[in-house]
Amino acid sequence: MKTKILMALLAGTTLFAACKSGSTGHYEVTSSSADSATIGRSAADSVAIPKLIKTADIRFKVKSVEKTSTDISALTTQYQGMVMHHQMNSRAEKSNDVRVNSDSVMRVTALNISADMTVKVPSENLEEFMDKVAAMGLYVDQRKMDIEDRTLDYLSNKLKMNSRRDIIAQQKKGKVVIKHAADVLLLKDDIIDQQIDNKRVDEAVRYSMVNLNLYQSNIIKKEIIANDDPSAYGLPFFNRLGLALNNGWYIFKEIIIGCANLWTLIAIAIIIWLIIRRYRLKGGIVSDTSA
Repeated sequence: MKTKILMALLAGTTLFAACKSGSTGHYEVTSSSADSATIGRSAADSVAIPKLIKTADIRFKVKSVEKTSTDISALTTQYQGMVMHHQMNSRAEKSNDVRVNSDSVMRVTALNISADMTVKVPSENLEEFMDKVAAMGLYVDQRKMDIEDRTLDYLSNKLKMNSRRDIIAQQKKGKVVIKHAADVLLLKDDIIDQQIDNKRVDEAVRYSMVNLNLYQSNIIKKEIIANDDPSAYGLPFFNRLGLALNNGWYIFKEIIIGCANLWTLIAIAIIIWLIIRRYRLKGGIVSDTSA
């Protein structure tokens, strides 16, 4: 019963497409002999099996993201599937530096690790695959499966391909006159596009895409690294004391050398001081004599 309804639908669509194409003026039908019922029956028979596309998503927590990712890849291969995308992320939540010695510190970091995977598995094994993946985790946050029915889209493309092929076949026999040669190429391109679309649908029906997001508890990572604080680097006490004594002796010698460079000024200052002192002494003697 369903097949008969589809055949009637396809036959009507074929007639509508033919009428619409004839009204555009791109080509003229001189002697149409297409059997719409035959075209519809052929298209319906080719999609007797419903075109159901299954997709799934799952988010779950695991003990080890790295190990579980490897297990999922192995399980996908076991089901004759393929890993289409795999990305692992590590994000530092907190970090603290503990000084070990003068030139080294121990950096303690809390890391959050997660991974995103997209795998393709045969549709008939989808639910079994999802059950085994879920069993690898501690618990599942979210699990979802969607089914999209593309049967009518597939039928539509099939019908359009058949009608265009029929037009091209009639054009070769002279039963259909196409005014512009470019329109023939457009018809052939449309057939190719619809063939590719249907192949995509067939591929999506055979293989289901599964998006997985897995994460784990934060881990603590410790590493010894060089101290990048310049102020932390310094010499031991006795080395610094020796350098200080050495610097003091150097400054003392520089003062002596500086004084030697100024000997003329020192000599003049001494002479002036002696003269002043002598005059003061003479002044004191004169005062005593007068008294």
